[in-house]
Amino acid sequence: MSETEAVSSEPIHVESEDHLQRLVVDNDVVLVDFYADWCGPCKMLEPTVAEIAAETDAVVAKVDIDALQTLAKNEGVRSVPTLQFYAGGQKGERFVGVQSKDDLVAHIESLA
Repeated sequence: MSETEAVSSEPIHVESEDHLQRLVVDNDVVLVDFYADWCGPCKMLEPTVAEIAAETDAVVAKVDIDALQTLAKNEGVRSVPTLQFYAGGQKGERFVGVQSKDDLVAHIESLA
């Protein structure tokens, strides 16, 4: 893991399943945003996800389900946006659809 990923204030675009696993294992709290460029609700959620990356200690990872179809399938993603939380390397809560920033931040704080 690079130093910038450890303290990233911007969402990290996941390049592979291994890359996602490294992020999950190497960080305390990870929010994974499974999205697609063609998805209207994903575009609505994008500024919220960017703010969470900048304002919280959570690492925010973005997975393009079209570019990484196998990863999305293996993770059981059936619709976008899907937000998957990880804490201490373990899969946690999953939210599907557009969520409020307050709800997402509150959940991150409950995991920290």
